[in-house]
Amino acid sequence: MHYLLPGVKRMHPWTVYVATLLQYRLVVLISAFILQCRKMVVPLPAPLGLVCLGKLYILLIPFCFVSMANGTNLTDGLDGLAGGTAALAFIGMSIAVLPICSDLAVFGASMAGACVGFLLHNRYKASVFMGETGALALGGALAAMAACTGMFFPLFISSGICVLEVLSVIMQVSFFRTTKYFCGTGFRLFRMTPFHQHLELCGLREPIIVAGAYVISSMLVLLAGYVGLISA
Repeated sequence: MHYLLPGVKRMHPWTVYVATLLQYRLVVLISAFILQCRKMVVPLPAPLGLVCLGKLYILLIPFCFVSMANGTNLTDGLDGLAGGTAALAFIGMSIAVLPICSDLAVFGASMAGACVGFLLHNRYKASVFMGETGALALGGALAAMAACTGMFFPLFISSGICVLEVLSVIMQVSFFRTTKYFCGTGFRLFRMTPFHQHLELCGLREPIIVAGAYVISSMLVLLAGYVGLISA
């Protein structure tokens, strides 16, 4: 229901963020109660191996959900950008979780196929748009795959474009407010955020930006899949 609210009426960004965080936190607490707070581990490459986080795992899950949901939402600013990078991220996560849960790997592959089908209508120039309902759902699905298997490290690698978009916004806001506080006038690191809008203002055409994002995502996906396989 929360996914539909921003499309129905305009909500303050912090209201959306807090509502999302509270909802995910409630889901995680219920899940932890059902599982009786069993030991929860995160697979990492050797020599770290399996790292037991215990109840900290419960705090990591809502952070992951909120970060990924907002990351995909910020990425959904150019034709084909969010759909294509999400499809690649699902492929990377499918490879990473395959040794742990083959059913989740099938789910990830299905989501990747759905994103590719969507790209037939969302590629430049798009006739169908995803909107917040689709973007938030894709981020939540990626986070769910990591939450069920502990593959958070491969998740953030395969979703590198989303991470970049989020970091660009955080850096822009933080730098502007800091310089405004100390200098009296705020300065910006980028012409506009998220980062793909900065590239547009630098003169790059939309298809070039999207193609570059696909190439970078493809390399990150291979790395994420490899990290997942050696960690499982």
